[in-house]
Amino acid sequence: MREGGFAPYFVDHTTGVYPTAASGFPWNAASMAVKGDVICDLSEDMAAEQKARVTYDNILRMSDDPDVNNVIRFLREREVVHFQRFGEAVRLAKEKMDQKTSTLPTRRLTNKTIRAPHSFRAGLFLSPLGLRFLPLGAMI
Repeated sequence: MREGGFAPYFVDHTTGVYPTAASGFPWNAASMAVKGDVICDLSEDMAAEQKARVTYDNILRMSDDPDVNNVIRFLREREVVHFQRFGEAVRLAKEKMDQKTSTLPTRRLTNKTIRAPHSFRAGLFLSPLGLRFLPLGAMI
C-alpha cells in the first residue's frame, strides 16, 4: 500500500470510493454542465465521452501491464460506443425538431415566404419518458 502511493488515500477513506481527478482534486457536480437544450446537453455528453477516451489513451501510453491494458481498452471502447450513441441521439433530436418546426406558421412578406426561425427549436427537451416537445410559452 505504501509503495503504491495508496497510503494517504487509505488514511482518509480506507477502501471506500471517493471520486477524485487524477490530480487529486475531489469530484463535484460543478463539472456537470447542463443547459436544458437537448442538442447542447447531448453535445456536452459527447465531449465528456471524448475526454474520457483521451484519458484512457493516456493510461495505455503509460501502462505496461497487460491485464490493466485489457481493462482500459474495454473501457476506452465503451466510451467510443457512448459517443456514437449520443451522436445518434443528436441526429434523432434534430429530425424531431425539424418535424416540429415544419408545422410552425409561415407568413408572407412581399413575394417571399418566411419560415419561423430556428430559435423555436428550443421547444424540445429530453425527459425520462423520451424526447418531448414543449409548446412555446409552456413552463416545465
